[in-house]
Amino acid sequence: MNGNVARRVILGLTPWVGAVLLWYAVRWSGFVNPSLIPAPHNVAAKFVELLFHEHLLLDIWASTRRVLLGVVAGIAVAVPVGFVLGWYRGARTFADPMINFFRALPPIALIPLVIVYFGVDEVAKLVILFYASFFAGVIVMYEGVSQITPLYIRVAHTLGASEFEIFRKVIIPLTVPHILTALRVALGVAWATLVASELIAAQRGLGAMIQNASTYFLLDVIYVGIICIGCIALIMDLILRRISARLLVWQERASA
Repeated sequence: MNGNVARRVILGLTPWVGAVLLWYAVRWSGFVNPSLIPAPHNVAAKFVELLFHEHLLLDIWASTRRVLLGVVAGIAVAVPVGFVLGWYRGARTFADPMINFFRALPPIALIPLVIVYFGVDEVAKLVILFYASFFAGVIVMYEGVSQITPLYIRVAHTLGASEFEIFRKVIIPLTVPHILTALRVALGVAWATLVASELIAAQRGLGAMIQNASTYFLLDVIYVGIICIGCIALIMDLILRRISARLLVWQERASA
């Protein structure tokens, strides 16, 4: 068992070690001006400096809070909408072109309109994140729900289950995996949209930190912000995967 754990740790760390080594190699290769690529140890030193002597924790909290609020609001609307679109073919035929039209629009293109309609306060940033999360989640939901086999429902009808029992004991459990997948996808999209949302007059946040650093060509700070966004998104995804594994343990047994 310990050997398996060690093997998994080594396999998990190897890509990161390789990425750092590649980073050093590119910097020392001479193909790129070294002043344009801060060394990993310099970025690490800047991270420690920002963490203990600046307001990095406040920026992390501000961005994480925005992402969580935007994703929760977006998924709360996307789940019922996606379920209706996936379950009822007529609704899907009616709404599918419009859903795909808006899904294709990049959130950054909507920033001028969002500023006009919602101002430059926190609500505007949450609207951008809500938009990104909703359309990412609704597509996953209705694609997943539309592929649920009706066999389980027919079996439940044969066994005498009522419509409410079928919905509670059959449809909801079959929908949970798609809800969790939609949540994971929406989280990834929201973090990817974070910098765009914080273009709207943000004073705090990782995206705002990156934007301010780019103004003064502080490349090490930009790297810190990018790495922080990636690490937080990775941690949140790992937490969701653990939750999914616990909630869907029945699915693994059924497929075993």
